[in-house]
Amino acid sequence: MPHESGYEHQAHPADQPAVPAYGPARLRRSRHRRRKSALRWVAWGTLGVALVGGGGVAYAWQHLNGNIKGTDVDAALGDNRPSEQRGGAMNILLLGSDSRAGTHGQYGSGVLGARADTAMVLHVDKGHHKASVVSIPRDTMVERPSCDKPSGGTVPAAHEAMFNSSYSLGGPACTVKTVENMTDLRMDHYLEVDFKGFQKLIDELGGVDITTSSAIRDHNSGLSLDAGKHRLKGKDALALVRTRHGVGDGSDLGRIQLQQAFIKALIHRADTVDPLGSPAKSYALADTATKSISADSDLASADKLLGLAKELKGISPDRTHMVTMPVTYDPQDAGRVLPLDKASQRVWTALRHDRPVPKSATHDSVGDRTDSPVVSGT
Repeated sequence: MPHESGYEHQAHPADQPAVPAYGPARLRRSRHRRRKSALRWVAWGTLGVALVGGGGVAYAWQHLNGNIKGTDVDAALGDNRPSEQRGGAMNILLLGSDSRAGTHGQYGSGVLGARADTAMVLHVDKGHHKASVVSIPRDTMVERPSCDKPSGGTVPAAHEAMFNSSYSLGGPACTVKTVENMTDLRMDHYLEVDFKGFQKLIDELGGVDITTSSAIRDHNSGLSLDAGKHRLKGKDALALVRTRHGVGDGSDLGRIQLQQAFIKALIHRADTVDPLGSPAKSYALADTATKSISADSDLASADKLLGLAKELKGISPDRTHMVTMPVTYDPQDAGRVLPLDKASQRVWTALRHDRPVPKSATHDSVGDRTDSPVVSGT
């Protein structure tokens, strides 16, 4: 396995590491050929306990419910929001925060609070048979609306603000509001995972297999991988998805493609594990997953996650299309990107009308020009 160290502190916000949101891996597995996502692990792991747990089932269920942290997004945002989608289609904002709370400096120091360093809009079609995932680069300069702070007071609106500042200043509700302002899409739910939770979840799963077509060397994340096959445990997996300087042009766009490739490898790994085969292991994974998740209050319980998992069980990976929001480099700052307005609106309009994202919409985006060294799960 590769040598690893803590992520070195970077003074510039653009150099701070990100962690991906692994909601998509939880949300889009079908039972066909035993395919299950990390989210469905929460559901099926809990069911496994119910099948064999006897009198302890009620306690176990309530324990899992108590693990999940919830935020009342609807109360925070009020009624001035985009219309809900019709016919059963839904949008879920998947966030990966770089919170270092409780990590004792393991992932670097000098970072106060947290930012939404990874954001993906998961759109599920009205038949719940297909999905589109659109990554929003954290370094995108956006119109940030005014937001209520979780602790009181108001975050002022900003004409040109880095996307991930919405989380650090106003929490997840402000990030939801910012995304809705950008897309004119209502986010029905949000799911979030942080550094510590992600690493524990991968360890509990037993690692994830990836194949790299070229070596990756990034002294900032501590990642050193030769070309070839690797099984990455939690610490290594976290280093991979935080890596930016060892791939592509060193920007966040290359890291996004790493993260998307890792999600596919995570799905492949979930295919190989039977959550009902070992009730104790299944419960341990469900316990870790629910402890790792934050969600909107409408989704912040094991039974609600179970219901969502059942709704989405027909979505398989080959029916999920992953793209990056169309962007171009900011001519005023090479470390930032700007939305390609017309192309971005084509992406959001397609989702608003419950249609696939047209390939031509991302043709001119710099986000689609960096090849990820992660080829596939093995």
